[in-house]
Amino acid sequence: MSFHSELQSLPIKELSYIAQNADTAAVERALSQAHPSLADFAALLSPAALEGPALKRMAQRAHDITIQRFGKAIRFFAPLYLSNECVNACKYCGFNRHNKIHRKSLTIEEVDREMTFLHDHGFRSLLLVASENPLKVSNSYLCQTAMLAAERFSEVCFEVAPASVEDYQNLVKAGAAGITVFQETYIESLYPKYHPSGPKSNFKWRLETPERAYDGGMKKLGLGILLGLAPWQKDALYLAAHAQYLLKHCWKAQIGISFPRLRPHAGEFMPEHLLSDRQFVGLVCALRILFPDVTMTLSTRESPQMRNRLFPLGFTSVSAGSHTEPGGYTHEASSLGKDAAATTQFEVADNRTPEEVSAFLKTLGYEPVWKDWEQSLSFTEKASF
Repeated sequence: MSFHSELQSLPIKELSYIAQNADTAAVERALSQAHPSLADFAALLSPAALEGPALKRMAQRAHDITIQRFGKAIRFFAPLYLSNECVNACKYCGFNRHNKIHRKSLTIEEVDREMTFLHDHGFRSLLLVASENPLKVSNSYLCQTAMLAAERFSEVCFEVAPASVEDYQNLVKAGAAGITVFQETYIESLYPKYHPSGPKSNFKWRLETPERAYDGGMKKLGLGILLGLAPWQKDALYLAAHAQYLLKHCWKAQIGISFPRLRPHAGEFMPEHLLSDRQFVGLVCALRILFPDVTMTLSTRESPQMRNRLFPLGFTSVSAGSHTEPGGYTHEASSLGKDAAATTQFEVADNRTPEEVSAFLKTLGYEPVWKDWEQSLSFTEKASF
């Protein structure tokens, strides 16, 4: 049985009611639990929790749990965009195939140049990102990029189109450690509204991606919802249920959660379900309280001021100095010039350099970690594609 089957039987109406109507007594019970349930998590998403003094206690508990489990260390990683040539028509994405943007897919030589830049700037953890286009971004191409990255980076992960078990096996042989796949929204009735055409319109295929990746040998499985597409409390409940399922059924892998909020991008899409900064903080804290041992990632979608406040609340991994367009790290130094740059997926909100973010974390007493482990400890044979 896959998570799709379990999703159908989730008591979402009851849980959503708690998230909307829990009283202070329910919030107190949730905060008193050593091992909170999904119903306790729902109570921590309620107005009673987020609009009163309980939020401060949630923040303190989230901070304490993270220090206990992970210490005062935050890992740095860099996203490297390989392509923005997409066959999907996702309403909220700057790479939507109908948007008139400057498209580009990097050659292996250009990928190598981007990797050299990031390596020279201290990064040892790399997230390779690509839009969905089988002709431009084949499994063979991704395997080549993984092999190239594994020569210099201690960790190589992917955020690309969902694939088969065999394709994930190939990526693992090439040096990949994990995948991230955002379901965007778990509300199946809303999903077609935002994904009207293209391979990404297949809700079930995307939902079961982490399970296929695990069967293919991936050691890290990343989840997330795109905050702004749907009622955030309901989507957060589905996300938490998915993480619980993977912790039980894919127990050999490390589970991670990310928190992307919609940002300005090419196109005219306007989000209908924005959540406030206070609600965003509450969601972060509630997920950390529910999941003491999952990794939690904070991207440059948030402003410097917001990120500075969020760092101590449960995050174990952050990006910095990010570009969300193919070739973004080196295009200004190329002969093509700045005007030839590919279009970004979304506007970055925190434009500080990695060094500036690292320096700020040190003022909080945190240790910025650029490297987790030796790549040679994880992979013993080198594949060829």
